[in-house]
Amino acid sequence: MKRIQTISLIFSLLFSLLSVKSLVVDQIETRDINYSIKSTVTYVNPRGGTKIWNLTEEDRTIGLFINNTWQSVELKNTTYPLETLKNDTDRNKIAVLRLPKQQLSPGENVSYTVRYNVVSKPRTIPNISENESGTLEAIPPDLRENYTRAEGPWLANNSALAELAHEIAGSETKVLKIIKGLVGWIKSNINYSAHEIPYYPNETLSAHEGDCDDQAILFITLSRIMGIPSYLQIGAIYLPQNMVNETYWDSHVRYVQRKISWHGWAIAYVPPWGWLPVDLTYVTSEFDNPLSAIRHGAILGQNVIQYMDFSKVDYVADSRQTRNVLLENGFFEDLEDEMTVEVTQNGVIEAFDPSVTILLVAVIVILLIGSLWIVRRWLRRFEEPKVPTSGKLTFELFRLLPQASILFFFVRVPCCVRRLNLLSCLVVHALRQL
Repeated sequence: MKRIQTISLIFSLLFSLLSVKSLVVDQIETRDINYSIKSTVTYVNPRGGTKIWNLTEEDRTIGLFINNTWQSVELKNTTYPLETLKNDTDRNKIAVLRLPKQQLSPGENVSYTVRYNVVSKPRTIPNISENESGTLEAIPPDLRENYTRAEGPWLANNSALAELAHEIAGSETKVLKIIKGLVGWIKSNINYSAHEIPYYPNETLSAHEGDCDDQAILFITLSRIMGIPSYLQIGAIYLPQNMVNETYWDSHVRYVQRKISWHGWAIAYVPPWGWLPVDLTYVTSEFDNPLSAIRHGAILGQNVIQYMDFSKVDYVADSRQTRNVLLENGFFEDLEDEMTVEVTQNGVIEAFDPSVTILLVAVIVILLIGSLWIVRRWLRRFEEPKVPTSGKLTFELFRLLPQASILFFFVRVPCCVRRLNLLSCLVVHALRQL
């Protein structure tokens, strides 16, 4: 994997479960949803340094996302022109930018921005059952050859991992039942914990903890040991309430996320259905059933956009090497990712955006205040009804009820706390009229 892509994914995955688990919902959509994704990268060689940063082709490489029946993604624009288009080792489509500088002297920096247009489509997976699952013998030989090797981070030759895989699977030969056993064991024995550097599967096993990609890598390794083709997939998730601004690697990397997070899961081949997603750390329902990792994974939501596959490249080693380069040379990188919902041709916003709600609330509140001020001046011309003091509060609340109803009906206030605050304001206003 290219170096800058490695850095972005490592830190974005730190927040995957914490933000995704509370905000991603199980979606059943019947129409396309349009998104826009923007990424900005800045390389900084600070003043006072003594080394020159020679930018490599990897430093200038960007990913182009996955295009399939679930989504279509196009590169909208870039700060600098494209030098070449090609596929990487894992057959992901990538592009190399022609930056204005090939090296950075102390005190210099260079930045670029890329934007993508995304169309996310309704998605489903086949109805799976353990009894209808094919056996290991039903797996095509070419897939077994290409996707069960001990390469990259998949330590399929590790004796401890091999012993564990065979202990879990036993004499079972049906692929789906083996996967169910592997997922169940990981759920019961590996706790979720985020790290700045991804783990190899033996490290996850030893520590009994790992984040989304750590657990996926462990599952993939165990699956490959059993002869089940599998690989890692990474994706972006639209989270309108997610705002992150953090530093990592002794502050050599600053990473900003706006309305976006990232997640990692496994892809496994299960005959007769083919390639299926297996999510080890996030499912939307039936949490106690290991097969929910397939049936109810985050990828089935249209707010999840598939980014890249990893079947051969050792992206764990890449991440550790990248960290060493930055710290040893005193270089810095700033990364910013943002994801927004696009407005369709009929003017309808396809997903909830809190900024739109805030704007609508502000406009309506201003209009209501102006209207109430005019009405109040007009009412002063008339004598107010003589209402007993004990009943005047009720009278004022009923008088304000139409305004409150209008505000609640036309504006989707995103949380109950804000609604309670609004109600308290109306009560205070009524009390002031006593």
